[in-house]
Amino acid sequence: MEVLQVAGLALVTLVVLLLIRQDRPELAVQLTMALGAVIFALVLGRVLGILEALETLATRAGVDRYHLGTVLRIIGVAYVAEFAAQVCRDAGEGAVAGKVEMAGKVLILAMALPIILAVLDAVLGVLP
Repeated sequence: MEVLQVAGLALVTLVVLLLIRQDRPELAVQLTMALGAVIFALVLGRVLGILEALETLATRAGVDRYHLGTVLRIIGVAYVAEFAAQVCRDAGEGAVAGKVEMAGKVLILAMALPIILAVLDAVLGVLP
């Protein structure tokens, strides 16, 4: 039922945003950020459950904890960059949002490089 809570909270916030955005746009941005934090708090239990399940699967599959940690950090960077870009767009700063997204992509690529190299090394080790 979390989706009903999130949807209800989003709709109530949307109505408030529509009422205050014209007179107090800076307050509207703060309200959007607060909504993001509250929604994250609502789904935090699910996120922790997903992390535990991934850790269990990685252990059973014999995946190195370093690689799992890297993948989880990459996912975190993607979510944070997306959230920051959306807040920038809500504030009317589409150009800044684009730069935040680009920076997130570069950081993700840099973080993924060791995993990419490990996969390539494994593939090259199998080839004759």
